[in-house]
Amino acid sequence: MLDLARLRALHAVSVHGSVAAAAAALGYTPSAVSQQITKLERETRTPLLERRGRGVALTEEALHLAGTAQELLAIVERAETALEERRGRPTGRLSVGAFASAARGLLPGVLAELGREHPALDVRMTEVDPHLSVDLVAKGVIDLAVAHDWDIAPLPAPEGVAQAVLGDDHCDLLVPEGHRLAGRDAVRRTELAQERWICQPPGTVCHDWLVRTLRAAGCEPDIRHQAEENHTQLALLAAGLGVAMIPRLGRGPLPPGVVAVALDPVPVRRLYALWRTEAARRPAITTAVAALRAHGVTAGLRPGG
Repeated sequence: MLDLARLRALHAVSVHGSVAAAAAALGYTPSAVSQQITKLERETRTPLLERRGRGVALTEEALHLAGTAQELLAIVERAETALEERRGRPTGRLSVGAFASAARGLLPGVLAELGREHPALDVRMTEVDPHLSVDLVAKGVIDLAVAHDWDIAPLPAPEGVAQAVLGDDHCDLLVPEGHRLAGRDAVRRTELAQERWICQPPGTVCHDWLVRTLRAAGCEPDIRHQAEENHTQLALLAAGLGVAMIPRLGRGPLPPGVVAVALDPVPVRRLYALWRTEAARRPAITTAVAALRAHGVTAGLRPGG
């Protein structure tokens, strides 16, 4: 009989594309995942990984087995949901993925509350880019995701994935003290054509949103500096190296030398909780979503429509 834990490891490699990424998602070491795959190869008498340059790739047999593993994991999840529902309280493991500023500005309080109020619930949180979180939920890699979209780029929710609005996070224009716009009550996007920008790297939601927003206003952004972390962007701002649009959630106090200016219209990103519809009745899901909503108000999220 095939071992479920080893199938889970193979499925994670197929979803994340590497042993290291699968290990990070599962909370294991890369060597532990490799050992699981090696044991599965012995069980099936089939090569499952093959060398590709410096990394590895799944063989055709492994891809087929990974698809079957996804079906088996879905069956196990339904069984676990039914048992938890009968108990009537959150239990077992709950894997949560959240984008960086939500992990910093929202999740700490939520995780602390869940741990304090529901000791039988084992919650594990991982930072996940919003571009990836929906697919990870749909494939069963994580149980619950906190993701966001922007007013000009709605978040797609595929069949089998449910979502709940957690609230709206407003975004400000941040400029160095002494900048020509620093004393303004509000700034329109069409006034930003000549600015030097600090933002996240290409391929991230916030970078794509900035480019699309400014192009829609007739501006081609001059992006001078790219940094993933808001704190790094704030340090660059304080040094007078450009301007940035940064949401409020998880941003923290502005450093000396940086000023927030309102934008007109205000850019808004909407936060969502996402989970598989098959797990909708699981007490762990409903309890965690309720905690996210409550802490979202405390963190300054506005009610979403």
